Amino acid sequence: MKLSFLGAAGEVTGSCYLVDTGKIRFLIDCGMFQGGRAARRRNARFAFKPREIDFVLLSHAHVDHSGLLPRLVAQGFGGPIYATPATIELLGVMLPDAAHLQEREAEREGGVPLYTVAQAQQCLERLVATDYGEPLQPHASVRCIYRDAGHILGSAILEIWAGGRKLVFSGDLGQPDRPIVQDPERIADADVLLVESTYGNRNHKSLVQTLDEFAYALTDTLRSRRGNVVIPAFAVGRTQEILYYIGELRRQQRVPPMDVYVDSPMALAATRITLRHAARAELPALEGVQFSERLEDSMRINRIRSGAVILSASGMCEGGRIKYHLKYNLARPECAIVFVGFQAAGTLGRRIVDGAKTVRLFGEPYPVRAKIFTIGGLSAHADRDALLGWLSGFRRAPRQCFIVHGEPLAAHALRDDIVRRFGWAAAVPEWNQTVSLAGGAGAPGARP
Repeated sequence: MKLSFLGAAGEVTGSCYLVDTGKIRFLIDCGMFQGGRAARRRNARFAFKPREIDFVLLSHAHVDHSGLLPRLVAQGFGGPIYATPATIELLGVMLPDAAHLQEREAEREGGVPLYTVAQAQQCLERLVATDYGEPLQPHASVRCIYRDAGHILGSAILEIWAGGRKLVFSGDLGQPDRPIVQDPERIADADVLLVESTYGNRNHKSLVQTLDEFAYALTDTLRSRRGNVVIPAFAVGRTQEILYYIGELRRQQRVPPMDVYVDSPMALAATRITLRHAARAELPALEGVQFSERLEDSMRINRIRSGAVILSASGMCEGGRIKYHLKYNLARPECAIVFVGFQAAGTLGRRIVDGAKTVRLFGEPYPVRAKIFTIGGLSAHADRDALLGWLSGFRRAPRQCFIVHGEPLAAHALRDDIVRRFGWAAAVPEWNQTVSLAGGAGAPGARP
């Protein structure tokens, strides 16, 4: 039995893992790489034949985990794609939107899109819903259970029984004690474990400190410098949680009056889905929030010179309307750009966070004069202590532990902590590496 790391190995995008039992082949995730030309090259070509894949187990809806599913289907994959009901509903919005953006970019640059809106719609027909905690049998020799990962709505940890082994894939784990989503479920055992490491080498500030920092960023920009605040935020998950915290700061009268704009049709759809599915009472406060669906509304926002808080996608500034808001605000010293999520290497967001003095937008150079805030405590990813806390729930050591979905420093730091604290055999795989999986402790075909 073999496992191939085809993405999110030594980096945080392109999540894709191929399991080959000798009888069947299936994927865990099929995500899009993000960040420059290297990402485009990797997105263009699969390391396997899509027709030979039997099924896909999808952890959640973010495009770095799901974004190449339409291309997979377009190139011959004909099996089912399993996901939670909330993830399926989100994908119904996200994948056609991603295809639309690619079509526009290809038209602008004279290229060919990775997939079309029509191909994204065809992909949606292959989705099959599975609820948390319900046994799933995608093949006679494979069983699976989805557990709540607490990252975004519908996100899942995967427990998989195949070839006499139990595999656990953490997916993206959420930070505990956050609104809207539940805390990540604990898992008791695994023969083979894949654990994410986005923030494997550092902790977030406490929520109290984080909200103090966020309140300062808003107040300093809106009241003291009289500019706009631009927040690059993923339409799913980040936008809804940021709206919740803005509502809390307003209720506590910790921030000045502001006009809040969410300039993302997908974020509006995702917010509606969140209101239907979220299990917790803490839902985003929408009073006074203006959602912009039409392009004309988005263009009007760009004429606002002060007093606006603008949330727009994509969260890493790689595409979407956020690039227009950067165009109109990044060069203005009275404005602020507030980053609330991880910025992958090679992305426009990462270049800004790393202190670039000038960046290119739509082929033109723009100076970075706005004040830059990075508020890691608002990330949807578990920090170092939360990752180790989740791992402490295992009652026995996995025979193999692979640290994935993290840049090299973060992944190796988490591996070292795991070895020191738990004494487990842990490794950081490389992209395109294939490993043989150790035999399981249980009997072949062990039931969940």
